[in-house]
Amino acid sequence: MKKPAFSVIYEDNHLFAVDKASGVLVQGDKTGDKTLADFGKAHIKKVYNKPGEVFLGVVHRLDRPVSGAVVMAKTSKALERMNKLFRERKIKKTYWAIVKRRPPKKSATLINWLVKDEKTNTVTAFNESVKGSQQAELKYKVMGKLNDHYLLEVVPLTGRPHQIRVQLANMGCPIKGDVKYGFPKPNIDASIDLRAKTLEFIHPVKKEPLIIQAGVPSTPFWEQYLSLEKVQIKDKKVDFYK
Repeated sequence: MKKPAFSVIYEDNHLFAVDKASGVLVQGDKTGDKTLADFGKAHIKKVYNKPGEVFLGVVHRLDRPVSGAVVMAKTSKALERMNKLFRERKIKKTYWAIVKRRPPKKSATLINWLVKDEKTNTVTAFNESVKGSQQAELKYKVMGKLNDHYLLEVVPLTGRPHQIRVQLANMGCPIKGDVKYGFPKPNIDASIDLRAKTLEFIHPVKKEPLIIQAGVPSTPFWEQYLSLEKVQIKDKKVDFYK
């Protein structure tokens, strides 16, 4: 049975936030495959029996093999204001990443300079500024050990293409399944174990604090460890039992 493209996390008259499945494009590319916005528009049209075209603006993106929280705008006003929040870095993004190798430190800030190759759609990380590079910064901490894997919480402080993937790989800790950046084998479903867990910001219209939070992925890998009760999810908190 084919998995749905998304599940709805939050919706009001201005915003439409979903938990995107891995493998779904957020923005169209040369493949011509249906995008998250296409799926979202079809959902809104069906649920609310809307005639004509449905407006749904893309605010930010996740790489195709990445799953998790994505927020879109249902009005042009909300889209403009959300774009401003992202541009001014007033949105806190938190990710979960599973890696095979233990990071050198329990927590740290990584600073690299990234160069993207448009032809191969790959990014290279350097430890100092080089021609054509953009500075990238993130913070990570080791949340716990899942058998022979480690769960990291990652907070990017900049928004560069493939940033988390390439910065963790440059540290010697490629994300599980991410063969593009050095993991030895792919996941069966072509996903990578990078999860957009939360988006925290002030609602662009209501001016109230809002937390968009994706749940735990429904995959055999995650469910195996959850069934062993090595990790327990409580609201926004993750408690590990050793």
